[in-house]
Amino acid sequence: MLPKKILNKLVPLISTIAFSASVQADDPVTPAIPGVSAGGVVIELIKDGFNGTEGPVGLVDGSLLFTETNAKRIVRIGPDNTVSTYLENTNGANGLGVNAKGELIAVQVANPRVGVIYPQGQEKNLAENFEGQPFQRPNDLVLAGNGSLYFTDSGTRPTKENPNPPASKPGLFHIAPDGTLKRIANDIERPNGVQLSPDEKVLYVTNTLGEHVLAYDIAADGSVQNRRNFAKLEGWKNTENVWSSGADGLAVDAEGRVYVASNAGIEVFSNKGEALGVISLPKKPQNLAFAGKDKKTLYVVGRGAAYKIPLLAAGFAGRAK
Repeated sequence: MLPKKILNKLVPLISTIAFSASVQADDPVTPAIPGVSAGGVVIELIKDGFNGTEGPVGLVDGSLLFTETNAKRIVRIGPDNTVSTYLENTNGANGLGVNAKGELIAVQVANPRVGVIYPQGQEKNLAENFEGQPFQRPNDLVLAGNGSLYFTDSGTRPTKENPNPPASKPGLFHIAPDGTLKRIANDIERPNGVQLSPDEKVLYVTNTLGEHVLAYDIAADGSVQNRRNFAKLEGWKNTENVWSSGADGLAVDAEGRVYVASNAGIEVFSNKGEALGVISLPKKPQNLAFAGKDKKTLYVVGRGAAYKIPLLAAGFAGRAK
């Protein structure tokens, strides 16, 4: 019989070889990022073909919700990968959050507004215009522990279907616990994802057209100050004569690391903005969230697909996202 010291070295090696043999050559796998992901772990495609993929948020039962914005539907992915419809007729819900009462709050794009959309029968509008001007395209939100809410409006942009939209009025907004709405920034070209640090002292915002994730210090009244470039994005590139990072959704883990969906994939940064690595995906990601009982599974949605990535890191447990 082999000595115990040798057996202890052989067992993980044999497990690694067995796992590697089960991985197909074309399976997307994680890179080794210290403290974040083990190398060679398969990135699982749960399902493709969704009609608009946005707004993932984890629930306490270990499941995940995300929005099919174009289909005006919210989808639930169970811990066992079962896929089901959670809610229909969502007014084009995009970003999602869950408050202390367990209510589901969404920014909505069909008839632009922010409000409670679930439980049914208890829907409530929180904001639908600013200074009499309707929102254009509310995009993402994050809820603070005191009940306040931050959300972005990415404004308008030309598309093939609508080459001459109204003038764009993007903004970053704050709704205080008493319901007071304030625009706290209007100098971001296309504000998109928004997220809080675990201690809620810093607010992160992605600018889809910019090269950096932005960071702000949060004041006692919920306003922001000291705008700065937090992290430089590898996804910054020129596509069809437009420079863009493609920066979209954001997530944070228990250690304060920041995860960003961009043109490059999922870019991971330390809480100081240091680049730690990139998790590449078959399709460009749009948004992401930690879920599962231990919050060690990162779910990523984008371009009609939903993926599941087992990680070493755990998501921040202090809020749904």
